[in-house]
Amino acid sequence: MEPTSNNSSAFTHLRDSLRKFAAEREWDQFHSPKNLASALAVESGELLEHFQWLTEEESRRLSIEKREKVREEMADVLLYLVRLADKLDADLIEDATRKIESNARKYPIEKARGTHRKYTEL
Repeated sequence: MEPTSNNSSAFTHLRDSLRKFAAEREWDQFHSPKNLASALAVESGELLEHFQWLTEEESRRLSIEKREKVREEMADVLLYLVRLADKLDADLIEDATRKIESNARKYPIEKARGTHRKYTEL
């Protein structure tokens, strides 16, 4: 699975935009990996909060207003993740591609299709 140049350039543009945004506000002093990981966890919790107490079916049929709020929280999660990756010199596209390949080995189709079991239980 090869990343496309459009995806890579969009990711690079996003990373660079975040660098500029933080630099203009002198926020680099606050953007340690620990602080960014903490912020990422907080934003993930805010994303999850929109689904709290919903049934599986309700979570699939969000209202337009709720869907927009969920999209904003997903964007927050992405932005903190991109910023954290930048601080740790991680290439998220490359790392995610490698992770998919690793998961494909852990979860071969013939064993994993249709089951939620962990790879150690297949």
